[in-house]
Amino acid sequence: MSKELLGALDVLETEKGIKKEVIIEALEAALVSAYKRNYDQAQNVEVTFDQRKGDIHVFAVKKVVDQVYDSRLEVGLDDALAINKGYELGDDIKFEVTPKNFGRIAAQTAKQVIMQRVREAERTNIYDQYSQYENEIVTGEVERQDSRFVYVNLGKVEAVMGRQDQMPNETYRIHDRIKVYVTRVENATKGPQVFVSRTAADLLKRLFEQEVPEIYDGTVEIMAIAREAGDRAKVAVRSNNPDIDPVGTSVGPRGQRVQTIVNELGGENMDIVEWTDDEAKFIANALNPAEVLDVIFDPNNERACEVVVPDYQLSLAIGKRGQNARLAAKLTGYKIDIKSESEASAIMEADQAAADATAEADTSAPAPADDEAPVSEPAPDATPTSTDDVASADPTSAAADTDDQSAD
Repeated sequence: MSKELLGALDVLETEKGIKKEVIIEALEAALVSAYKRNYDQAQNVEVTFDQRKGDIHVFAVKKVVDQVYDSRLEVGLDDALAINKGYELGDDIKFEVTPKNFGRIAAQTAKQVIMQRVREAERTNIYDQYSQYENEIVTGEVERQDSRFVYVNLGKVEAVMGRQDQMPNETYRIHDRIKVYVTRVENATKGPQVFVSRTAADLLKRLFEQEVPEIYDGTVEIMAIAREAGDRAKVAVRSNNPDIDPVGTSVGPRGQRVQTIVNELGGENMDIVEWTDDEAKFIANALNPAEVLDVIFDPNNERACEVVVPDYQLSLAIGKRGQNARLAAKLTGYKIDIKSESEASAIMEADQAAADATAEADTSAPAPADDEAPVSEPAPDATPTSTDDVASADPTSAAADTDDQSAD
């Protein structure tokens, strides 16, 4: 048994990458439990494995004391000195208690420990391998599917793709090869669990990095992505080189680069827009292909704005079922209220009329009644106060009201 065990340990270390010391440590701990269980012993015991000969020895560990209360755990000082005159109170002495038939138990225990360690090592290796692919694209083969998941074979592990990660415009068939984005890798009890997605926004980013060298090397940078998987996506890009057009570079000659990505995603439409520090311009770019006449920011909400577009482009700016406006809002992080040019003009005229009416009402307010005037006579050099003087005393009051209405 000893030679076979040593040979098995050498093979495991060579082929599986499991260090011999790790298995021996686990084996010794397992043999302690096996000894206590099979021989109904509860005392402190140690098991040692001779790595040179492969022999296994069981030792009872006893503490040197003045008076022995439990002979299974303690040994008297006189008995300890009889063994070795160097022992002192509190020392531990090991007495070999290896049973004659312990080899059979050791062999069974060794087999269980080795099999367990092999499984753990394989799970660890798989986890280490695929955890490196987290947030990356891998290619797999569809194996099967059920009501919850599509199972994708990635080689050494079977990944799962949930309903929310499946493209609504795709049908997955067995043996189909697809590119998936690894969202997370978990080291579960039953083994590594890999979760993949076809709907993640970062899948789009990785596909652009594969197709566009300038994006891969950082010359062109993807700043934001808004995506409704399988239907349409907007990608905001900027160039770190003033001589390179980020949009044209991403689209490629005759649209070849972006078309490859569109084909990979089953015909998902792509809008590539230029990102800029000018938020008004960026919002206008995000509403592409609609033309934007003006962007008015809400003074009461820093992340909201009103966008004015030509009348004939209102439906284009909003998009089918509001998709264009919705994606633009996701891309920019702004709440966008789209209005046609005529509607915006009507609102401004109404606001201006209301402001004018308010200003006129303020200037025509009646003067205070005589009985409300002070009883005392004015000083000889005082100047009488007229209604005109009241209006001009605070010239900002009416103007402020008008300005506020105009701003609204």
